[in-house]
Amino acid sequence: MVGSINTDLVATADRIPAVGETVLGTGFQVHPGGKGANQAVAVARLGYPARMIGRLGNDDFGAQLRAHLQAVGVDCSGIATCEGSSGVAVILVSHRGENSIVVAPGANARFTPQDVEASLPTIRQAGMVLAQLEIPMDTVECLATLCQREGVPMMLDPAPAQVLPAEILRRLAWFTPNETEAAFYAGNTAGAESTISADETARSLLTKGCRSVLLKLGRRGAYLATSETPGQLIPAFKVTPVDSTAAGDAFNGSFATGLMLGRSPLDSAIFAAAAAAISVTRPGAQPSMPSASEVEGFLESHAVQSESQLVD
Repeated sequence: MVGSINTDLVATADRIPAVGETVLGTGFQVHPGGKGANQAVAVARLGYPARMIGRLGNDDFGAQLRAHLQAVGVDCSGIATCEGSSGVAVILVSHRGENSIVVAPGANARFTPQDVEASLPTIRQAGMVLAQLEIPMDTVECLATLCQREGVPMMLDPAPAQVLPAEILRRLAWFTPNETEAAFYAGNTAGAESTISADETARSLLTKGCRSVLLKLGRRGAYLATSETPGQLIPAFKVTPVDSTAAGDAFNGSFATGLMLGRSPLDSAIFAAAAAAISVTRPGAQPSMPSASEVEGFLESHAVQSESQLVD
């Protein structure tokens, strides 16, 4: 994993306030987070080797974040420490499990292309590299170039959505936006409210150079498409949500783990959908990540939901 490492400050309330509005909260918790670290923990919790490459500040949050990652089995030898604060995310969660997030990057913003190049020996050993957009864009671009040169497949979770250099998409093995991000990258100004189908969105992204696309559609499930295969919808599992924070990270980490274990992309997506479903029934980001036995047990008890639907 190459990406962000944050502390999540999570406030819960009956609903997320409108602009300029104050609401009374119902609770507050502090959790380790950051999309890069979340995905590393998702992989480690499944029992697969995970290495984290990134930056922490020399504050108390940084020490706590490193200790937590090590405790769950993530290799932290690629995490550098710099002067200043570590990354922080302020997260508001409604009683329906919906969330609103503001990220202050801190040390993540100081993660440079030179840091990526210095991590080349670790990257060369990777079965797959997972990255996100909570680190500088030139660092992501350098990583994509390096992975393509070294023949290491790279999966990009393009969050938060921002303009990507065209060549990045051509260098990826997998592109995994959520519904809103997918609309942004496909050039659909109507966003998630659009009537454009998942297949049309996926095909639009494939024409931009992506080899394989996995759209995370929330309650609708996920949509898998490649330049050589028909699109497939993987229905979401029905659960009662508590906190959707990091559900996408649980999905990405689990999907990558499935691929590394030799599962097909479809089976890996079903496995990832189950992991994400479990994660939304628990509060917090990293604390919500399930173990492999939990995911397998969930799939056994929800077998009917694991059947994919072919979409023309």
